[in-house]
Amino acid sequence: MNIRVLLADDHALVRSGIHSLLKSMPGIQVVAEAADGAEALLLAGTHKPDLAILDIAMKGMNGVEAVRRFRAQQPDIKLLMLSMYSSEEYVMQALNAGANGYLLKDSAAYELEKAIRQVMQGQRYLDSILSPQALDEYMRRVLDKGTSAEVLTPRQRQILQLIAEGDNTKEIAYRLNVSGKTVETHRAQLMERLDIHDVPGLVRYAIRMGLTTAEK
Repeated sequence: MNIRVLLADDHALVRSGIHSLLKSMPGIQVVAEAADGAEALLLAGTHKPDLAILDIAMKGMNGVEAVRRFRAQQPDIKLLMLSMYSSEEYVMQALNAGANGYLLKDSAAYELEKAIRQVMQGQRYLDSILSPQALDEYMRRVLDKGTSAEVLTPRQRQILQLIAEGDNTKEIAYRLNVSGKTVETHRAQLMERLDIHDVPGLVRYAIRMGLTTAEK
């Protein structure tokens, strides 16, 4: 029985490379490709994949937000997160959102196959360089105070990501089909809730929370 895979990454060359690797793996079939989380959700409804492999830092809807939406809308799909970043904060953002595994983009091809098969067996997969002990320690540090990103609404996380990616109020309003005043209201609420009172601070926070990256 084939494992039907949906692949989401906002870099076409990266998608092509991963697609080629997956084609070489027996019993694994790529049924759809997406450039962001929103497209991945849409294509998943059409193609019914068994597994979605998601880049963590896509423009539009990022991988962490997509995982949250998948868990709410299509909970049976297994979710494997791809990332350039090995920090505990990024990993726990993905796992707390509902990802079944976390794999670094510079991993060997055999580890990608291992991750897919382990996740499809119902097990959690962590890249071999990640330390479960470090993750446990990180969880102990944040358990009492929680993670502030979790108190944001999906719309606030979406607007925070767009702000961090450099979109202005007019561009955000156009992309989300809302008024500029609505965007400004959400931005003010973000600053109040996070106790961050300038845009550079919001950008740094979004990068730290894995909503976007410094390279985007």
